[in-house]
Amino acid sequence: EESSAGRRGERERSEEAPAERGPGAAFHMFVLMEDLLDKLKLLSYEEEALRRHNMRPLSRHYFALPTNPGEQFFMFCTLAAWLISKAGHPFEQPQEYDDPNAVISNVLSELRSF
Repeated sequence: EESSAGRRGERERSEEAPAERGPGAAFHMFVLMEDLLDKLKLLSYEEEALRRHNMRPLSRHYFALPTNPGEQFFMFCTLAAWLISKAGHPFEQPQEYDDPNAVISNVLSELRSF
């Protein structure tokens, strides 16, 4: 009986909302975004991806805060296409007004082929 109660307690803790995991959990997304930005800079994303599309560099919290979902989605798709191409798989750059479902489907399909 104790073991089943112990497992239940573990399951309940694992299903807690991010804000209930600890005081720093609310800021975890900001840390992830800064890590992502550091990795993109190591890959020279500013010179190779942004200049080609005449886009501004990302802020430290660009994807962590929902400001302009359409713009953020297009930036995500642009970066995804660039990263896929950088990995050696030719991938056509999505256009800003392409169907979002089709774009995500194409990205996921290409990633599955890796």
